[in-house]
Amino acid sequence: MSDGTISPRLLPWTGAEGKRCLLVTDGTGPLSRLADTVERVQLEMALGLLDHAADILADRRVTPAQLRFTLARMHEALTDVHRIAESRGARLPAPACGDG
Repeated sequence: MSDGTISPRLLPWTGAEGKRCLLVTDGTGPLSRLADTVERVQLEMALGLLDHAADILADRRVTPAQLRFTLARMHEALTDVHRIAESRGARLPAPACGDG
């Protein structure tokens, strides 16, 4: 996702006290590649969790504890996916004049 310009990138993890981590980069360095890998893993885990949640919802014998556990993991995954979307959206090129 690099166009050769230097710009801040929201990383797919948080720092101390849950604070956002930003990397000023052209998108080609080792930390950018690590962030790409972490994003890919987070998205794959979220997809797997969606499958698990479908199974949980289909099971009429599921316990409240199982539902709470699954909901907690869904919250974590949605937080990760939101951060990834925000990061990638911020790195999209600005629309050219007249593109709407």
